[in-house]
Amino acid sequence: MLVTGAAGFIGSNLCDFLLDQGCEVAGLDSFVTGQREFLSKALKNAKFQLHEVELADFEHVKAVTAVFKPDTVIHLAANADVRFGLQHPRKDLEQGTVVTFNVLEAARLAGATKFAFSSTGSVYGEPEIFPTPETCPFPVQTSLYAAAKLAAEGMIQAYAEGYGMKGYILRFVSILGERYTHGHVYDFANKILDNPKEIDVLGDGKQTKAYLYIGDCLSAIWHILNKCEDKINIYNLGPDEHINVDQSLDVICKVMDATPKRNYSGGKRGWIGDSPFIFLDCKKLKSTGWKSQKTIRESVELTIRWLLANDWVLKRRQT
Repeated sequence: MLVTGAAGFIGSNLCDFLLDQGCEVAGLDSFVTGQREFLSKALKNAKFQLHEVELADFEHVKAVTAVFKPDTVIHLAANADVRFGLQHPRKDLEQGTVVTFNVLEAARLAGATKFAFSSTGSVYGEPEIFPTPETCPFPVQTSLYAAAKLAAEGMIQAYAEGYGMKGYILRFVSILGERYTHGHVYDFANKILDNPKEIDVLGDGKQTKAYLYIGDCLSAIWHILNKCEDKINIYNLGPDEHINVDQSLDVICKVMDATPKRNYSGGKRGWIGDSPFIFLDCKKLKSTGWKSQKTIRESVELTIRWLLANDWVLKRRQT
């Protein structure tokens, strides 16, 4: 198998998971945001290859993929800086849509039969149906990140139809757990460490989202790749519950033994393009025999405890 974004949060955990299943794995990463330390276990495994590749360089991606000739490609690499997307509007196009094309075409030329893609629940914009199923009509897109993901989904579906490759489009909620390097838990941890008496909270604290534990995410990916054999496989990945910002912050504060005064910026959204409510309907995936194991509160607690035990991650991303 070939994994892009192999040194990232999800990618590094996935590499370890696949190696534990006995797979041969080639990991690709540019190390712009990926952490080499996350691959320390994988690099000790003879079945793992690591390639430092800038995925925007199609010829390099094609050459590496041609040598490894993977049956399955799992494309995770993307710009994860959703909040500041409007400040650099080309980034999502280039690192999302164009890079996905490069990996997809390289996979086709190398003879891959399965292509899995980490999409996002944000492609539903601000839907009228909750929990939101895969069949929900798409409204107006509210972020460049989601728009780039949706364009990539379209290409994957066209490749599956045109070239016979099986496409796996995985619409994640936000993922939590070990090796987490960005998002609200990370931000709140840094803020409380910096000032345990007072904390700024974007929006009104009532923004509500679903979160999935990394272990459940990995088991879902593995399950879908092995159990679902349609030409185009589109699945929501998430739990059967949700949590709001204030409730998540309650868990973080309890673990950190802090009671900061909360200063809200106001409004229903944390930033332009932020959806105030994301809750996906995952009945389709559950009907195939998968279900999540961790609650959201357990996932938040495991994440903050890991960050505190590995504070080098917090310090590195701050500088």
